[in-house]
Amino acid sequence: MATWDATTVIMLKRDKQTLPDDAIRWFIQAYTDGTVADEQASALAMAVFLNGLSGDELAVWTEAMINTGTRVTHSGIDLPLVDKHSTGGVGDKVSLILCPLIAALGGMVMPQLAGRGLGHTGGTIDKMEAIPGWHPEMTPDALKAALLDVGAVIAAASGEIAPADKKLYALRDTTGTVASIPLIASSIMSKKIAGGTEYLVLDVKVGRGAFMQTVEEARELAETMVGIGNRSGVKTSALLTRMDQPLGRMIGNTLEVDESVATLQGNGPQDLVDVTVALAQEMMDLAGVPGDPAAMLASGGAMAKWDAMVRVQGGDPDAPRQYAANRQELLAPQAGFVTDMNALSMGLASMRLGAGRARKEDAVSFGAGIQILKKPGESVEKGEPVLALFADEESRFIGANELLDDAIQYGSEAPEPSSPVIERIA
Repeated sequence: MATWDATTVIMLKRDKQTLPDDAIRWFIQAYTDGTVADEQASALAMAVFLNGLSGDELAVWTEAMINTGTRVTHSGIDLPLVDKHSTGGVGDKVSLILCPLIAALGGMVMPQLAGRGLGHTGGTIDKMEAIPGWHPEMTPDALKAALLDVGAVIAAASGEIAPADKKLYALRDTTGTVASIPLIASSIMSKKIAGGTEYLVLDVKVGRGAFMQTVEEARELAETMVGIGNRSGVKTSALLTRMDQPLGRMIGNTLEVDESVATLQGNGPQDLVDVTVALAQEMMDLAGVPGDPAAMLASGGAMAKWDAMVRVQGGDPDAPRQYAANRQELLAPQAGFVTDMNALSMGLASMRLGAGRARKEDAVSFGAGIQILKKPGESVEKGEPVLALFADEESRFIGANELLDDAIQYGSEAPEPSSPVIERIA
């Protein structure tokens, strides 16, 4: 094996050369250990941003990131292990519904290791923590016991899973190299593969409220991640789903828990139901498990699994949740139809209300957020409420309204409806 140094590896990729496997493995491990400095890792990240990675390079890069930490094993569980990952969106509470739905359908188990929100996209752990008593940390033995008992778990990812990713992600965030498809794909897939799943469905969001703005970009990312997963022995597919408008009618932690419960009771908004059912069906098809997720969701049959899933992690699904003290309405300036609703502006407004965080160390307000009273395609009278805003402090409404002034469009005709699911990548 060759002896490597950071400068040589950087220069190879700078000059558009293919990185040898052992060079990639050395660099990732050395950076994780602190042998390679931040500025050297920044230089390589920029070289990758500009010149990309081949499929073989990316497979080794992802494997190297996984090998900096531990791999979760689920020995003693004989059912297929399925998981889902979303690239992030506004109002995306699918995991809260999908996990108990998969558990209720049976024939497979779903251990979902999730994270917190940052910026305009919400985090699954933040939403679940809006339930009194619920805690995200689980030991491996407790997680296994919960899977055997309930069939699904949402838990915080351990810091021992792909620690290289945590360092590289923080570095990319400050060096303008976040928007690199190879680096995004390896970041996501290293954590999911290390999490021990056997079947993985990716929900790749497309549109203004998503990281990928166009179908072409989203398709490239999906194909890259699907390739990594299948090369690593994880049967992987992806759905491209729309994120020009918020998903569902609620944005914010407690509000999204409420909407998830309503959906599990059979009373969810159609776009949220459609995306959840499509992902559930894809997981079942991948794992070869029969069932009808649409019928199960409509019947309310997954509610018992939701209650059990919350209780096994110390939560009380029946306890009163936190709501914001102040409410303000946004009124329609004209009669007609709501024709458009900018998901990015809505997500940023919800963050300003207190539902999200601009920095990782920021606290979130569980009760803050936005309720969408009129979705695109619905008729509205002049002066009729379109949104309800919620915040702990009235002063937060000012900043949110600045973003919402142009976020909603109106017209005399309803827009053509479109399916929230665009296409499948496998």
